Amino acid sequence: MNITKAIETIFKNYLPSPFSIAVILTLITFFMALIFTNTSSDNRYILDLFSYWEQGIWNNNLLVFAYQMLLILVLGHVLVLSAPCIIIIDRLTSVVNTSQKALLILSITTLFTAFFNWGLGLIFGAIFARKIAESCQKQHIPINYPLIGAAGYVGLMIWHGGISGSAPIKVSENQHLIDLMSGISSEKIIEQLPTNINFDLTVLSSANLITYAIVFVVIPVTFVILNKRTTPTMLDLKVSKSSNTEPRPSNIAERIDQSKFLALIFGGLTLMAFIYSYYPQLKTLQITPNALNLFMLGTAITAHGNFRSFLKALQKAVRGASGILIQFPLYFGIMGIMKDSGLILLLSDYFISISSATTLPIFTFISAGVVNIFVPSGGGQWAIQGPIIVEAAVNLGVPIEKVIMALAYGDQVTNMLQPFWALPLLAITGLKAKDILPYSLIIMMVGSCIFISSLLLW
Repeated sequence: MNITKAIETIFKNYLPSPFSIAVILTLITFFMALIFTNTSSDNRYILDLFSYWEQGIWNNNLLVFAYQMLLILVLGHVLVLSAPCIIIIDRLTSVVNTSQKALLILSITTLFTAFFNWGLGLIFGAIFARKIAESCQKQHIPINYPLIGAAGYVGLMIWHGGISGSAPIKVSENQHLIDLMSGISSEKIIEQLPTNINFDLTVLSSANLITYAIVFVVIPVTFVILNKRTTPTMLDLKVSKSSNTEPRPSNIAERIDQSKFLALIFGGLTLMAFIYSYYPQLKTLQITPNALNLFMLGTAITAHGNFRSFLKALQKAVRGASGILIQFPLYFGIMGIMKDSGLILLLSDYFISISSATTLPIFTFISAGVVNIFVPSGGGQWAIQGPIIVEAAVNLGVPIEKVIMALAYGDQVTNMLQPFWALPLLAITGLKAKDILPYSLIIMMVGSCIFISSLLLW
């Protein structure tokens, strides 16, 4: 497949690290604002742009948003490293006796877990793919390991339209849209914005659920078809050995850290606080980042059974989140320049000029897919692109929830092309990006057809 080899070469030779891309985008935004929004001959405008950038980096609301998104990733990762999740993976692995069954079970369960939490789905799929390969090697079951790896990564193709999706979960918060557009849009536009957009209009809408039902059928079937057209690969994997046994505590401090009673009490109290605090919101399908993270925290502590195990998993999970920790403030700096310079209104006006009520969701989908290649963070992308599409949607009379889901679909589907989020899976499975790209690209094309059809139909 020459096209996938060419794409891999481009990524390897010409696409720098996501941090470098964030810096380059910052410089591009700075010069675009300087060229297109400077209406005076005063050289102090350069200093004003620096001020806009600095204020954007330390925007309190956006920093809270960054921490919320980090916790969604980290807590999902922590949960999948708990003993109950590993037991579930081992039991699912035990029923695999053919390559076809391996692909069906792996792709369906990975899609399912990623719908609830993208961090959970990412690590679940990676560990499950590795376990399947080790089991098939032991039983001499022929499989195409790169195809298995692609199936373990497929959850990242549906995450943004799921419960932990950055854009849908943020607009579910009261006042988020209004705060996002304040200082950007006119009072007339802001008056038309809803206080919040609950999940019944986005993630749990009939349109999204039907779309995902189709994805849950078509994508696993696609993997089975691909399996029939590929040859098995030679496996030479070193079987990983994991042990959840903890050394016996030798002092009071270690007894506290390893106390099952204390962990279950605290985890249970956390879940009780979640139910008490968010039950009224959950009844109206208003699921916010704070609600999801509190639930994940209580569940993860309870599942690990003691604080020592929880903290060991946390150390591993935080390493996986380090890349986006520093990228978020840079994206917020870009947002600050675009917002305060008026550049965002110029981009919005251009978007409106080339769009109609019918084509705006499609253009949003395509542009989100392109932006995701350079900004591989749903949260960062929402901060930058969100205000543009919301302004355009209000002006063209398109339901805001529709362009939000169009952005989510476009962002998530090109994860099958962008290898950034595949890094944890590649590390766990021992595969390389060039191994899974031929298959993930086919999945991306199939998924794109489904999502575009959904936007046109609903």
